[in-house]
Amino acid sequence: MGTHHGHSHAGHDHSHGKNTPLRALIISIFLILGFGVIEAIGGWLSHSLALLGDAGHMGSDGLALIIAAFAAWVALKPPSKKHSYGYGRAEILAAWFSSLLLLAISVAVIVEAVARIHHEPKDINGMTVMVISVFGIFVNLLVAWILSRSEKNLNTRAALLHVLSDLLASFAALVTGAVIYFTGWVLIDPILSILIGVLIMVSSIRLLRESSSILMEGVPQHINLEVVKQDMQTITGVKSVHDLHIWTLSSGTVALSAHIDIHDLSQWEQVLNKLKQRLSAEYNINHITLQPEPEIYDCKPCS
Repeated sequence: MGTHHGHSHAGHDHSHGKNTPLRALIISIFLILGFGVIEAIGGWLSHSLALLGDAGHMGSDGLALIIAAFAAWVALKPPSKKHSYGYGRAEILAAWFSSLLLLAISVAVIVEAVARIHHEPKDINGMTVMVISVFGIFVNLLVAWILSRSEKNLNTRAALLHVLSDLLASFAALVTGAVIYFTGWVLIDPILSILIGVLIMVSSIRLLRESSSILMEGVPQHINLEVVKQDMQTITGVKSVHDLHIWTLSSGTVALSAHIDIHDLSQWEQVLNKLKQRLSAEYNINHITLQPEPEIYDCKPCS
């Protein structure tokens, strides 16, 4: 009797029709940082917090995308003797840091916006804000499209969240510029900055919780441990399941290990195949380690 390990690649998609995460991230870095410089200059010249805040987002996004690209490159390295599971967790670490960075920036923007409400903002050039914001919207839409076509994992999702937050900020800056240009009401600038900051904060906290859960080897959010256990126990030949553990190795790769009490050890191969098929089909779990334990092992030797 021994531990049986199943690892199927049937659920893996290696299609080359999409951009690889690394390539998509590198292209996005150049677009984001290039426009971020333009936006910072425009925000300084027009005295717009909305533009300066968006430029700050662009800078943080550029840094986050650089970290994400580095993590994507590290994740491509094959398993080693020291890291037998490979380096896929590098992308989870990058997503965790990226969401934490976005959370800090959203707080800073809100604090600055509140300060501006108490101190009347300077005259803001609404037309300059509108023109730069329109270009910002197009750049962010282009980057979001590039990232959305690449392979989906937590790392690219974190990067995409940064870009979508920038898109919201650019849109807010456009509204700000229009309101100021047509009405002269400059308080719209910090008010919209606070609103966007809160929206970004909520999204970053959600992603931070998800990446932290993976790093702490928590059960994936879309899987119910008790439901999986009960489902496994419906397989013919399985008496009970215990020591069940389900965790995420890296984005898109879920692992499971368990001890299986069975009625007849001679039927283990059939039971194992049924369990692997059920876990793969119902829960997309393909990295499976199961240990069979026949009924005789439940009996304590008489003393």
